[in-house]
Amino acid sequence: MPVKGWVEVDPFYCKGCDLCVNACPQDVLAIDMDQLTSKGYHPAYLKEDACTGCEICALVCPEAAITVYREVPIRSDRRKVVKAGN
Repeated sequence: MPVKGWVEVDPFYCKGCDLCVNACPQDVLAIDMDQLTSKGYHPAYLKEDACTGCEICALVCPEAAITVYREVPIRSDRRKVVKAGN
């Protein structure tokens, strides 16, 4: 059973630098050109549901604006959500 992941980008901290988008091996992040943060930046967002929770995006983010979550199997019929990196 593959690990499913997802990210949350905090728009207060995200400056739309594009580092996470370029670093993502699954190509599931993008810059939201339709949204502006309170600081005037276009934030990153999860555009597809193919994230594996690898944490590369969070590691390259200079603003620590990304939180990664993973849903991992705990038994063959159950899954548990964990915050990545813990």
